[in-house]
Amino acid sequence: MLLNDKTVIITGASRGIGRAAALECARQGANLVIGYSGSESSRPLVDELIGEIRSLGRDATSVGAPAGDPDTGDKLVDAAVSHFGSVDVFVNNAGICPFHGFLDMPRDTYLETVNTNLNGAYFAVQAAARRMKEQGNGGAIIAVSSISALVGGAMQTHYTPTKAGLLSLMQSCAVALGPYGIRCNALLPGTIETDINKDDLADQEKRDYMIGRTPLGRLGRPEDMAGPIAFLASDMAAYVTGASLLVDGGMFVNLQ
Repeated sequence: MLLNDKTVIITGASRGIGRAAALECARQGANLVIGYSGSESSRPLVDELIGEIRSLGRDATSVGAPAGDPDTGDKLVDAAVSHFGSVDVFVNNAGICPFHGFLDMPRDTYLETVNTNLNGAYFAVQAAARRMKEQGNGGAIIAVSSISALVGGAMQTHYTPTKAGLLSLMQSCAVALGPYGIRCNALLPGTIETDINKDDLADQEKRDYMIGRTPLGRLGRPEDMAGPIAFLASDMAAYVTGASLLVDGGMFVNLQ
């Protein structure tokens, strides 16, 4: 039970990496606040997830609000305190990547991506950190960045800067929040099969290429991210802050 009786907030938790992380945190003893977009289509998925968490002997509540809204972080923190009395871990996972070329990038697409992936994350991290400081017991903040923070993508000129921004945010927050015992780290997933890249990976040639670039010989699954998240959230990582952990099957180091 790495996270016994801790309260964990996870954004973008109705599916994919966020869902897998929520279930693993519950298995490790945590209670969960499930952040999701608030869309009607996501509600059944959230209800199902909460049911699974409760079947594991833990509890969960949900907050439906857009990740790009600067007020969403305060809503997540308020829900955590109201239901469970504290905020011990904050996992910023919500993100979008509507693939598009650079020269004709719609301004609205760019702004929505930056607001969802970075601006909203900034204020949510701030809200969680303020509560952790007030509690006086430290805490853990984890941002799900991306291998895209380190490499470019012709169809991701709006996306890669946000992921680089999350990595930089965690580095700076590690310095700013270290005196309060709050650890801040970033995870950099490689190609993980989720809804965000489902259409892109439907191209078999592209899929085969990505697998071929990965030394472990397969694409990632959401569950591959859950263990690293639980580790960084736990006291096993008590002296880990300002770090970035690649979870990519070796893709980044494979230059051949």
